[in-house]
Amino acid sequence: MSTSPTTDIMGDMSNSDFYAKNQRNEGNHAAVFGCSLMELRSLMELRGTEAVVKIQEDYGDLEGLCTRLKTSPTEGLAGAPADLEKRREIFGKNLIPPKKPKTFLQLVWEALQDVTLIILEIAALISLGLSFYHPPGDNTAESCGEASAGAEDEGEAEAGWIEGAAILLSVVCVVLVTAFNDWSKEKQFRGLQSRIEQEQKFQVVRGSQVIQLPVADIVVGDIAQVKYGDLLPADGVLIQGNDLKIDESSLTGESDHVRKSADKDPMLLSGTHVMEGSGRMVVTAVGVNSQTGIIFTLLGAGVEEEEKKEKKGMPLCLYISLLYLLKKQDGAAAMEMQPLKSAEGGETEERERKKASIPKKEKSVLQGKLTKLAVQIGKAGLLMSAITVIILVLNFAIENFVIDKRPWLPECTPIYIQYFVKFFIIGVTVLVVAVPEGLPLAVTISLAYSVKKMMKDNNLVRHLDACETMGNATAICSDKTGTLTTNRMTAVQCYIGDVHYKEIPDPGAVPPKSLDLLVNSISVNSAYTTKILPPDKEGGLPKQVGNKTECGLLGLVLDLKRDYQPIRNQIPEEKLYKVYTFNSVRKSMSTVIKLPDGSFRMYSKGASEIILKKCSHILNEVGEPRVFRPRDKDEMVKKVIEPMACDGLRTICVAYRDFPADPEPSWDDENNILSELVAITVVGIEDPVRPEVPDAIQKCQRAGITVRMVTGDNINTARAIAIKCGIIHPGEDFLCIDGKEFNRRIRNEKGEVEQERIDKVWPKLRVLARSSPTDKHTLVKGIIDSTMVDQRQVVAVTGDGTNDGPALKKADVGFAMGIAGTDVAKEASDIILTDDNFSSIVKAVMWGRNVYDSISKFLQFQLTVNVVAVIVAFTGACITQDSPLKAVQMLWVNLIMDTFASLALATEPPTESLLKRKPYGRNKPLISSTMTKNIFGHGVYQLVIIFTLLFVGEKIFDIDSGRNAPLHSPPSEHYTIIFNTFVMMQLFNEINARKIHGERNVFEGIFRNPIFCSIVFGTFAVQIVIVQFGGKPFSCHPLDIEKWMWCVFLGIGELIWGQVIATIPNSRLRFLRGAGQLSQKDELPEEDVNEENEEIDHAERELRRGQILWFRGLNRIQTQIEVVNTFKSGTSFQGAGALRRQSSTTSQTQDVTNVSSPSHVSLSNSARSAGLRVIPTA
Repeated sequence: MSTSPTTDIMGDMSNSDFYAKNQRNEGNHAAVFGCSLMELRSLMELRGTEAVVKIQEDYGDLEGLCTRLKTSPTEGLAGAPADLEKRREIFGKNLIPPKKPKTFLQLVWEALQDVTLIILEIAALISLGLSFYHPPGDNTAESCGEASAGAEDEGEAEAGWIEGAAILLSVVCVVLVTAFNDWSKEKQFRGLQSRIEQEQKFQVVRGSQVIQLPVADIVVGDIAQVKYGDLLPADGVLIQGNDLKIDESSLTGESDHVRKSADKDPMLLSGTHVMEGSGRMVVTAVGVNSQTGIIFTLLGAGVEEEEKKEKKGMPLCLYISLLYLLKKQDGAAAMEMQPLKSAEGGETEERERKKASIPKKEKSVLQGKLTKLAVQIGKAGLLMSAITVIILVLNFAIENFVIDKRPWLPECTPIYIQYFVKFFIIGVTVLVVAVPEGLPLAVTISLAYSVKKMMKDNNLVRHLDACETMGNATAICSDKTGTLTTNRMTAVQCYIGDVHYKEIPDPGAVPPKSLDLLVNSISVNSAYTTKILPPDKEGGLPKQVGNKTECGLLGLVLDLKRDYQPIRNQIPEEKLYKVYTFNSVRKSMSTVIKLPDGSFRMYSKGASEIILKKCSHILNEVGEPRVFRPRDKDEMVKKVIEPMACDGLRTICVAYRDFPADPEPSWDDENNILSELVAITVVGIEDPVRPEVPDAIQKCQRAGITVRMVTGDNINTARAIAIKCGIIHPGEDFLCIDGKEFNRRIRNEKGEVEQERIDKVWPKLRVLARSSPTDKHTLVKGIIDSTMVDQRQVVAVTGDGTNDGPALKKADVGFAMGIAGTDVAKEASDIILTDDNFSSIVKAVMWGRNVYDSISKFLQFQLTVNVVAVIVAFTGACITQDSPLKAVQMLWVNLIMDTFASLALATEPPTESLLKRKPYGRNKPLISSTMTKNIFGHGVYQLVIIFTLLFVGEKIFDIDSGRNAPLHSPPSEHYTIIFNTFVMMQLFNEINARKIHGERNVFEGIFRNPIFCSIVFGTFAVQIVIVQFGGKPFSCHPLDIEKWMWCVFLGIGELIWGQVIATIPNSRLRFLRGAGQLSQKDELPEEDVNEENEEIDHAERELRRGQILWFRGLNRIQTQIEVVNTFKSGTSFQGAGALRRQSSTTSQTQDVTNVSSPSHVSLSNSARSAGLRVIPTA
């Protein structure tokens, strides 16, 4: 990264008061510490040799820098609280202040942007305005004809404002509920973030002790130990390093790893990843003053400026006709969803456009299906409401001006307009009812609830949609070490001095020379951060800290009654002459020390087959080296290594080599250095299978999920563990191969990977051993891209190492290990397993399937309400000039009840039975045929009851008819009964909706969900209040106990009718098609995208309400079209289905093509940038 951007920042910051304050303190800093904040900041902008020169000029050397910062390169800070506080005060804390959360008012404002709500508000305002207008003179009443008839009855004219006010009030309720939900979601998300941040710890030396500190507690002057897999938490200067390589791509964009050393390039920057090696650095900049912090501050400032600009340029286009608004909506969504401007800024539109058009990860299955359903629903709703308004207006006009031949008098205009407004409100009501407003809410609640509960099951979800994707998983590629096994390594067998010991021998039985070499080799040639500590609890197992394989070897030293610590004290880390750290290519680690006589000795350890190949001698029974021929190697493999591996042990070989002092060997020529070794011993290390894993894997297999083991271990070890876990069963047809064989099978002559070849391998593959990270990535990509099975595979991957990053990113769901995982792996993952346990993955599958089912339950309930309400409002309006369900009543049913129903149905706890079925896959419709049967079945029951009550209700109950009531007439008992019965039927149907697979017992487990029970009773109570005391605003007339009993009785009929529907077999109802289905054509090919296209992470996208507004706006209908077409054409349902199929596809295609107007980045692009896949249909 060049220095210019940072120097600009300096300029920028000088304007802020923050900088001014620092300037004043500058003098005192230099007095307390030998260097000021600004000096250190400018030092950190230099790279490579420049930095080395600068350090030498200003501080003499690294020791000098440490002295100025009052710290010791070996002992670190003393850790006195006063000193730490002072450092925080002068150099800042290691925190980057988060962006201010949106205030509740901002969220309210965003909720108000909903198009349907805006339309309702306008309608209500017009209605209010007109109700206060009184036409002059009394003679108008006669001349305007029936338009005003009854308007003055019982002085009801004054009450005309109530309807408008009531609509406004209900809008306020909806907005508050939505805003509150968003607010609590944002709060939850922040809580999650802070939890992830708190969990990140770093190793720091304080008072000569190595301790783990939360990253936020690191101060300038701390000595931090960096090792393979770390994400650096602050800027620093390297004091001492072994083979250190850093991936700085997150800051510089360069993918090559940068080699760091104290004398050539000692600058370590926050936010970069350690890819190899280890070392110690002195921290020189933290928080907002570190390189990452500086970039964050810039980004923060940039975003705020953008927002200011947008605020200025926002005209209030409220008075736009309904159609225009809805057409525009696509545009509004497009604006809403443009990606945040990239950090560099100033990029050409074109590139933005390209970026936006490539989806990084496919939309989750559920999202895809919901979007499709929402679009279909939207169109039908719009159509219905438009037809309703047109029919009402025509009817009124023809009756008044054609049949009665009345002239249009100027003084009657307000009265006529009042009628038209009433019609408009009815139309909007139909639209509002058609839209499942509760859907986005149900999705959010269900996901948020699951995520919260999954925390208890040791799943820390980083991206909300991962939770639901997991329910569709068809394959899990799991690591072995630590996930399937306990990751507590213990040495159980060894081969030393020509003897194979089946258990650890008595130290006396081992040749003393061999024993000394063994103990020295293990103590020196392992990371000094690896230790075995006394157990936490009395009688517990000793605590293993650091690399677990090394812990197993150190355990062997302790078992041989020796101690490693004195040897380490004698040869501290600074005295190690050269270290070849472990990486996935070498598969070994070597350390060189200088002996007192000036010669060198190198200790090596690593995978036995790799080290033994490089050995030319082996220690014999008296501890003297004897020649080790290829013939002996083969025998060794057969007699020692394979038997160990078949017991499921990991075999490690320990060796050494001596070099003369003169001439000093060329240490960079690794191949020559790592040869001619003398083997000391081969150790068999056991990592026992976790007790709960076999059961968990069996559950996965029952649930239709294939578990594959991908490990770096020897093939025999891997196979033995796979059999213990139950991944493979003897006698089955499966493949266990190693990385070499895998690559031979999948690559063609040119060495390129071919999909057809992978397709021959993966279906039977169960164990992939000795695999490199690239193999893992290739396998995951191969399974995901495979087209040989009818369902696209949904793959979950677990990983803990830095090298697992690519595979975790590529997978549909990446699980990182919370305990053993490196920061790099956690960054790339979607879910973090806080207990590193495979059985937690099974819980994630259960929760994922539960989310999907909860949303299906809600849809089943919601669409029944919608179908019925739309048809009632539509036919009622057309036949009786007035909807039997008033706008306010509709809003109560639609908005309030939906909100609560979504809460009730979305919080059903998962059951084990979810794991007894196969995954749904991408091609199964969201609304299954059983659900369609339920929706229509209950719809028919409710319509029959309501129309009976509407047309003959007054005779049955012997009351006045409420039909054809004039404007502003008092609420009738007749219509109240209809409304009350409607609500009762919904209430009991909510219980039916708890089961979606046609189960008989809908009450099963109902008391396990207290939320559900309280909501059902709560809604019932509120309904009583509305009917008895709602009066004019709710258009309700109080009912007596007998009529109430009838209403409840008709409601309970729903439960009985539900049983009747359950007995009808689906096979009889061929015509029921599922809705919201993703066909193969909708599957966009997933492209490999450059890493720079990091899309905004999903949880943040959730926070930007773009998506929800998009759902809200577009969320409108499919089932309705079916019904409408059927009622209009009177044909059979099959005809309607075909019609709908045709109409929905044509309209969809038009929808996508028409909106690419130049004024917005075309809809498809912006939708994609928000992670919504645009679905082209044939």
